[in-house]
Amino acid sequence: MVGDIPAGALTTRIGERRAMVAATVLVSIALGACLVVPTVWGLALAIFATGLAAAVWGLARQAYLSEAVPIELRARALSTLGGVGRIGSFIGPFLGAFAMKFLGTDGAYWVHLVAALLACAVLVSLPDIESVRRARAARPVVVQSTRAVIREHLPVLRTLGVGALLVGAVRASRQVVIPLWAEHLGLDPQTTSLIFGVSGAVDMLLFYPAGSVMDRFGRKWVAVPSMLVLGLAHLLLPLTHSAGALTAVALLMGIGNGLGAGVIMTLGADASPPVGRAQFLGAFRLFADTGNGAGPLLIAAVTALAGLAPAVLVMGLTGWAAATAMSRWIPPHPTRPD
Repeated sequence: MVGDIPAGALTTRIGERRAMVAATVLVSIALGACLVVPTVWGLALAIFATGLAAAVWGLARQAYLSEAVPIELRARALSTLGGVGRIGSFIGPFLGAFAMKFLGTDGAYWVHLVAALLACAVLVSLPDIESVRRARAARPVVVQSTRAVIREHLPVLRTLGVGALLVGAVRASRQVVIPLWAEHLGLDPQTTSLIFGVSGAVDMLLFYPAGSVMDRFGRKWVAVPSMLVLGLAHLLLPLTHSAGALTAVALLMGIGNGLGAGVIMTLGADASPPVGRAQFLGAFRLFADTGNGAGPLLIAAVTALAGLAPAVLVMGLTGWAAATAMSRWIPPHPTRPD
């Protein structure tokens, strides 16, 4: 969250590809520090640096694709980006667990480091998007300050951005409520892990169909059903009393989450201006990331006050509020390049 807006400013200044390479260098240094620092505070600073690098990486790759891909293919491209990210998140823990069998807990950091270096090798082979931007520009572009870009597009940020915040909160809660409810039911960790893994597998299967629907029919056709399904799954969760019932609801959550693969990135790309795109995306991502952080905190607060079941119900209603916001504030389906 701290890095989102500075990431937009940095990407605007040095370009998308260079920003991604810089993020890779930073995360490599930070992961190296994780392997050698002797104190908790040193580890905390190194992990904080990985978060900054992730902010730059995530924004720059979104801005790169937003420029490089024709608008009629934008949703499929960004949904695929979100989908392969889900695949990486699914595979990563298994690779980390395998490495830790031989290297101890350091193995997880080595997996991350190797993956980052491989990603950097791919980045070096990519064409510079600046040539595409210059070809599209009819006249020289005046670079605006980040504050000016945010001020100019504040109406979008305080409407569609708030919708993105609600979506982020509900999505993040899915990763919390499944294991918490499994613990509430007395399920063992292995069963809980299996249920969560099955939900994640369903999630991964839907990213390309979701992007195709968005490109063909519009963003609302994915964003609204995704939040309705995810909200419904949360409302059904307190009614489950067995592993089988929990698995069914977890599958429904996976479907709801998978339907929305890439939708926030696509909406941000659609709303972003040709001038100041990365700066706008930094502000837009801040709303979504705030939701990602606030969702689990809201669950914790309501659980402390009223119990886990009411907390899950609150998140279900938040999902339906997100569907309402998306239905109201998503603009008409874009039909031509910006």
